[in-house]
Amino acid sequence: MPNLLVKPKGIAGRVHEITPESAGWTYVGFALDRLAAGESSSGETGDKEVCLVLVTGKAKVFVDGEDFGELGERMTPFEGQPYAVYVPKGSHWQVTATTALELAVCSAPGGEGYKAKVIRPGTHPLMTRGKGTNTRYVTNIMPEDDASAHSLLVVEVITPGGHTSSYPPHKHDQDNLPAESFLEETYYHRLNPSQGFAMQRVYTDDRSLDETMAVEDGDVALVPKGYHPVAAIHGYDLYYLNVMAGPSRIWKFHNAPEHQWLFTGI
Repeated sequence: MPNLLVKPKGIAGRVHEITPESAGWTYVGFALDRLAAGESSSGETGDKEVCLVLVTGKAKVFVDGEDFGELGERMTPFEGQPYAVYVPKGSHWQVTATTALELAVCSAPGGEGYKAKVIRPGTHPLMTRGKGTNTRYVTNIMPEDDASAHSLLVVEVITPGGHTSSYPPHKHDQDNLPAESFLEETYYHRLNPSQGFAMQRVYTDDRSLDETMAVEDGDVALVPKGYHPVAAIHGYDLYYLNVMAGPSRIWKFHNAPEHQWLFTGI
């Protein structure tokens, strides 16, 4: 199995390029471009669908020649909700940065009958999950109840310093609906201040997979299976962007039974 912690390749250009082949799985792809004002990134979706997330900065976005205008407003991922653009299979996209830009390219198998669209801040409400030191703030970019995509589920989460997230531990690695869905997942992590770190554990019931990682600003964690809780350490807020996909576009998870009692308090 590939290393579950993926470090960025440099500080500019395409710093992440995670494919199903490199991850050793089937559905999810994730890339990240860091561009200066005036620089561009582009791609052909082929048989995949793509969600372009403007993690930071502003850009002009074109899909199959259609001009979506200049999008983006936040300069850090900790400043509110993002702009994103859905791009269906069989399409060409181009993004030209008008400020320093961090662009996430989230991909999964595409389907027929979907159209390109802009996903603006406020399209889906900011949600608060958990209580106490398990409180975190969730923005669904492409949730399962939005029928405008074939495979992709995309969400971002802010976890304050000293808090846990993706916790109590849950997993979604069995294609066993309606009890549980199979979804591969990536976590793109950012820290504020950037010199911080967070902890993420990925493990299965039988511990055949059991890795604990110190994730730093700009790292990607791969979750092929198992439980995957995250802890933000004191003094450093954590942002992560999740990409999920599998045979069904449904997020149905299974909680670790030994930690089920925690739900009575949160």
